[in-house]
Amino acid sequence: MTRHSLSLLSAATLAMLAATAHADEGMWMPKQLPQIAKSLKAGGLALAPTKLNDLTAFPMGAVVSLGGCTASFVSPQGLAVTNHHCAYGSIQYNSKPERDLLKNGFYAQTLADELPAAPGSRMLVTVDMRDVTAEVLNAQTQALTGKARTDAIEAAEKRLVSACEADTGHRCSVPAFFGGLQYQLIKQLEIRDVRLVHAPATGVGLFGGDADNWMWPRHTGDYSFYRAYVGPDGKPAEFSKDNKPYAPKHHLKVASPTASPLNEGDFVMVAGYPGRTNRHRLPTEVDFAFGWQQPAQVKAMGESIDLIKAETAGRREGEIRMATRRQGLENYFKNLQGQQQSYDGSDILARKQAGFDQLKAWVNSSPQRQARYGADLAAAERLIAERQATARAEHLMSFMVPALLNSARQLYQIAQERAKPDAERKSGYQERDLPRLKAGQQSLERRYDEPTDKRLAAHFLAQYLAQPADSLNAAWLQALGLKAGQDEAAVRAQLDKLYAASQLSDTAARMAWLDKDAAAFQASSDAFIRAAVALYADDERREDRDKELAGKLQKAYAGVQQAMIDYHASRGEAVYPDANSTLRISYGKVQGRDVGRDGESWKAFTTLRGIQAKHKGPDEAGGEFNAPAEQLTAIKARNFGAYYVKDLDSVPVNFLSTLDTTGGNSGSPVLNKKAELVGLLFDGTLDAVISDWDFNPKMVRSICVDSRYMLWQMSTVDKTTRLLDEMGVK
Repeated sequence: MTRHSLSLLSAATLAMLAATAHADEGMWMPKQLPQIAKSLKAGGLALAPTKLNDLTAFPMGAVVSLGGCTASFVSPQGLAVTNHHCAYGSIQYNSKPERDLLKNGFYAQTLADELPAAPGSRMLVTVDMRDVTAEVLNAQTQALTGKARTDAIEAAEKRLVSACEADTGHRCSVPAFFGGLQYQLIKQLEIRDVRLVHAPATGVGLFGGDADNWMWPRHTGDYSFYRAYVGPDGKPAEFSKDNKPYAPKHHLKVASPTASPLNEGDFVMVAGYPGRTNRHRLPTEVDFAFGWQQPAQVKAMGESIDLIKAETAGRREGEIRMATRRQGLENYFKNLQGQQQSYDGSDILARKQAGFDQLKAWVNSSPQRQARYGADLAAAERLIAERQATARAEHLMSFMVPALLNSARQLYQIAQERAKPDAERKSGYQERDLPRLKAGQQSLERRYDEPTDKRLAAHFLAQYLAQPADSLNAAWLQALGLKAGQDEAAVRAQLDKLYAASQLSDTAARMAWLDKDAAAFQASSDAFIRAAVALYADDERREDRDKELAGKLQKAYAGVQQAMIDYHASRGEAVYPDANSTLRISYGKVQGRDVGRDGESWKAFTTLRGIQAKHKGPDEAGGEFNAPAEQLTAIKARNFGAYYVKDLDSVPVNFLSTLDTTGGNSGSPVLNKKAELVGLLFDGTLDAVISDWDFNPKMVRSICVDSRYMLWQMSTVDKTTRLLDEMGVK
């Protein structure tokens, strides 16, 4: 086995490793599918497993990334289905008190009625992946350390991306796998004109709200529809009334409720873009995460949520503006709480430490292995401790910065980088990135609420200033005109002055800065622009510090990951990389769960009866259980149509599966054995979200919205006839 490429494992070795992988565990890279081909067939897959290797063939060619969520094409006209919470930002962006799409839902009767999605929305269709480890970590780079190594890796990545994106209309990236041990070049068609087509009312798409989030039983219609548009020439283009629907090479067919009904025990698989997992983390990282970092995040996020609620109460405009941020905070807040509850009192750290000790013992039992891996093992633990110390010191910085100051800092960075040749600019600030940066600045128009922003900034800045004076960043205090020990009232008074002396809340004024050079920023009297200029040197200093550490850690961590892979290979055990927002496949079956409490178990399906039982109306339980009147009428009348399931005596709403998924998989198509769409992945259960760190097959369940409920709601309640016809639903 080579040091930097697991892909060079022999076919015989892969077959041997496959036999030891747990049936339902793993977010597998497409190139790793030969390892699980037998398990896929044994589980019930009717397709040839080799079809899943081809990213441009059916069904993988129908699956797209939304950059944080997943979607899939379901018609030849670029119609794509995803979760309601994935489209939430676009629904929010198009909402106003007088046209409240969040509350009432949206359905475009014609193509002309479809609305532009939130600025920066993209559909990314993966068309190619190839290993580029040898090009990123060549001999010259391998000899480097610290910031020089980080810069060399970044330069190689930029060269690869630039060559890849010479094919106009594509977005390319070079993500790292196994902690920087391997690198893949991923090429994606970048569809830039994305439009909102249909979203059910909040009482469907977000039924149960935060109370039901990460819980079972669940009754949420978490689905919405986008459409991809391209220019008249069929190539990706910015929004234009002259654009036409994109014609994907492949799209998914929704399973017939009668010909292909989904039942408990059936095989299912999911293709999507899972965000981040941490199953290969070192024990010291696990201990830090649950011993300090995540509890600190939970505290700060809980305070943020309470402040947003208090500051926007009674102001619908403010509620709409802050809706996307609040939803994101509440989702992650509850997830981290669930992780912490599962971790506290468990033996997870002890097992992680025992496993790491076994790895070190294996390394130290051989002089050759000790020489190859020993230094990296020691260095990784030391460098991780250094990184953790910085994280502790700067924890509050991610919460205390006013939105307009962050905007100003980004604008000034753009001006600084634009003065350089494109290849020499920082990653994230090249010409290819300017549309995304511009969209982010534009989106503040509908996602900035000044009273809430001030309150959040004052609250966390006061906490920061209460820390020992010698631990505070002097550049930040000077730039904002603050002093150690100031209370929240004093901080708020200073912030009032800064906000009053800035024009960045005005969209036109803010967007105008995108075209100005660094000298214009340095001459500005705008309070937040001046603060950004004052902070620039310190921002650069901290970035260089982080790059120095990252370069050292990349070398050491990659060595640890290679040792881990080799150790498991010696035991006949397969290893899949942690999720990193790249295309993965998981498989399992529809299955309920014995919860472990006396007499309590979870059934595999919920039904429309649960919606009736949970409904409380707009004035109780925060309005989170407020099903639309039209829906309740149809349920009461038992107007179930073709979606009635005799064994359930109702229409199925959500179902549980053993699919191994995480954040980013939201919106992923759940497919049956024939690769027909039977649902959408949208959540997990609270007591199993710890699986991001520690997989437990007895507990892990993914929650999916049943396609039969989607179709029932669309046909019976929302009357989306045009879309149903387009999808070929009879």
